[in-house]
Amino acid sequence: MKYFSLHQQWVLFVLALLLLGILYFKFYYHPRPSPSEGVVRETVVEISGEVRNPEVYLFQDPPTLREAIEKAGGLKETAQFDSISSTEVLETGTLLTVTKDSPREFKAKLGRMTANKLLVFSIPLDLNRVSLEDLCLIPGIGESLAQEIIAYRERRRGFRSVDELKNIKGIGEKKYQVFKSYFLVTQTFPAKRGVDPSR
Repeated sequence: MKYFSLHQQWVLFVLALLLLGILYFKFYYHPRPSPSEGVVRETVVEISGEVRNPEVYLFQDPPTLREAIEKAGGLKETAQFDSISSTEVLETGTLLTVTKDSPREFKAKLGRMTANKLLVFSIPLDLNRVSLEDLCLIPGIGESLAQEIIAYRERRRGFRSVDELKNIKGIGEKKYQVFKSYFLVTQTFPAKRGVDPSR
């Protein structure tokens, strides 16, 4: 009976490990997508208020206000919407609240979904509107770092770009690479004092 030499045994051992590694990565390893590569590519809209089935809905394409209401089962009662507003296209992360204005008229109010829901659907938060509490929902951001971000925003009267995160004490290049996919900047900071930037 022929035996393998010590050198041959090592070569076989390394080959076996390599084969196991290849099999693991091929069949078992599934990297977790970052928020920017999120699994959800559809338009996410939360619909609440005077509709038959209020909840969060996914659309293949950005829906109009009318399409969103139809997806939620329609209005609870027969009524009309302003024909102009009903054709407005909704963007991802929109909170659509339908309220009863009069016995035959309904109003649609557009807002933003809460931060925890946006994060679940891998939708970035607006740096100029996010609250301290919402910042703390992001992995790696504690209360002290969240306070630094808010203080920077107030000093500079808002963020112009997500890159400005690198100017904040406690955020180096490594942390910035982790955090940047969680944020976007869509508008300037509210000019008035007392306006809640979290909404």
